[in-house]
Amino acid sequence: MEPRDLRETMPALESSVYCNWGAGGPSPRRVVEAAESALEYHEYEAPAAEGMYPAAVDVYDDARAAVADLLGCAPSEIALTQSTTDGINRVAGALEWTEDDVVVRTDLEHSAGVLPWQRLEREAGVDVRVLETEAGRLALDDVKAVAAEATLICVSSVTWTHGTRLPIGEIVDIAHDEDALVLVDAVQSPGQGPVDVREWGADFVVAAGHKWLLGPFGAGFLFVRDGVERDLVPAAIGYRSVADEDDGDYRYAAGAQRFEIGTASPAPHAGLTEAIDVLEDVGIDAIQRRVEALTDRLKDGLTDDRLLSPRSYESGLITIDVAEPEQEVDRLADRGIVVRSLPKPDAIRASIHAYNTSEDVDAVLEAL
Repeated sequence: MEPRDLRETMPALESSVYCNWGAGGPSPRRVVEAAESALEYHEYEAPAAEGMYPAAVDVYDDARAAVADLLGCAPSEIALTQSTTDGINRVAGALEWTEDDVVVRTDLEHSAGVLPWQRLEREAGVDVRVLETEAGRLALDDVKAVAAEATLICVSSVTWTHGTRLPIGEIVDIAHDEDALVLVDAVQSPGQGPVDVREWGADFVVAAGHKWLLGPFGAGFLFVRDGVERDLVPAAIGYRSVADEDDGDYRYAAGAQRFEIGTASPAPHAGLTEAIDVLEDVGIDAIQRRVEALTDRLKDGLTDDRLLSPRSYESGLITIDVAEPEQEVDRLADRGIVVRSLPKPDAIRASIHAYNTSEDVDAVLEAL
């Protein structure tokens, strides 16, 4: 399947020049239909067949297998969540924090990678340190300077502010040499390029399907490296967290599933499974090549003083300097072009996916 063929099945693109995939990716019809079908089966047929709970469990199992294949890991290392923020909070709630612990993050993290640590700082006295960056770049020497004292380092694989790729593998090596854990916010990665969590080596990777993967809201996932979970006790527990219960006692489920909790609609993760099937039909290499070609086209039309993202390709996120970002977003919206403003840097961001066209890019440049 060609990207243009899939574009024709995405109703949201019929009425707009959509360049905001880094915030939310409109789903093609087959993804929405898969979610609807799962919900209809769960509510109409499963009650009188295998039962509603077993039917939901089948969907959960399929989703874990699909995500594991996407990330290059085992299904036992995947927990299903609602979102990236949800995944980060589940990790943050599973460690025993004291005033002696240190969390390190960058100044480029989304609120999902900021607020959980601020809460720990306020409630448990955890020392939260922020690594300063420049133009979306993180100096490895700065990581080395804090790694020895760090309990956990939280970084993004692709920065939402500049579209830069951080050197995750090198950051993980530095952290692990000092016995620090690493959590990666990878929500901007799956769907626009290959992701191999084994290559990264991180302890935790969180993401969700509603951006570049074109899945529905509510379909998040959490990778927990095999063995890391054994010393962790999640803050919340439910029947999906445990392997069995006996006379009031319980035993946690093996692997990452201890981070799951209880009943949830199967629809979002059925949609995510279909979205990953769509990705495979189009081909991740073909998607990445097209994203690169289209972002190069956009960057070629921007002067160096306006382009705040790297000139060379790193991702489909392009940050553009404008005088009044929020007003510019509104002005472009009046012309049917969807982008977003950023709080830092004070700019607008266009997100270009493989399902955009050269005409979309030219419309953005003309409007700017």
